[in-house]
This record gives sequence, structure tokens and C-alpha cells, in this order.
Amino acid sequence: MYPHERSLVNRYKDQPFVIVGVNSDESLEQLQAVMKEEKLTWTSFFDGGGTGGPIATQWNVRGWPTVFILDKKGVIRAAGGRARAEMDKIVAELLSESDAG
Repeated sequence: MYPHERSLVNRYKDQPFVIVGVNSDESLEQLQAVMKEEKLTWTSFFDGGGTGGPIATQWNVRGWPTVFILDKKGVIRAAGGRARAEMDKIVAELLSESDAG
């Protein structure tokens, strides 16, 4: 998903849009290497590997990738394993709402 996420960051760079990642690599060092190799510019939290980490547990994540789309008030507006086109549509709709008011 990194190329798609990167395209969203670039597309919405001047709008109220951010990506926050939660990563389940086996170690913090592995996460850091992936972030460097993939040139990830967004914040990505290390969650201890697998879906048993504290973030995944609290958010009820059962597998990766799992996507949560939150609006500007922090309300979850969509969740699950989202297809890229569906994700793009939801983000665009939320940004339109943000522009409207």
C-alpha cells in the first residue's frame, strides 16, 4: 500500500489530510529500515509485531492492512480492508465536506 499512500500524501499535500501508520514488523529496527527504504514521510508507530500489539488490540485490528478513515473531528467514518478506489472516494468526500464548512 505504500505507493498508494504516497500518492495520497502528494495529492492532498495542501489540504487537511494526514496518514498515520501503525506497523507490525517484527522489530523497531525493521520498521526503521522499511521506512527508509520506502521513503515514507508520514508518522508510523511500531506496535510490537503482529496484531497482538497494544494499538492493534485497542482498535480491534485482526489483520493487515486495516484502514481507518477519520474526519476532521476524529470520528471514524470508514474502517476495514479498503480497496484503493473506495479509499480515494471516501477521502475526497471528506475533504469536500471540510471545504464546505
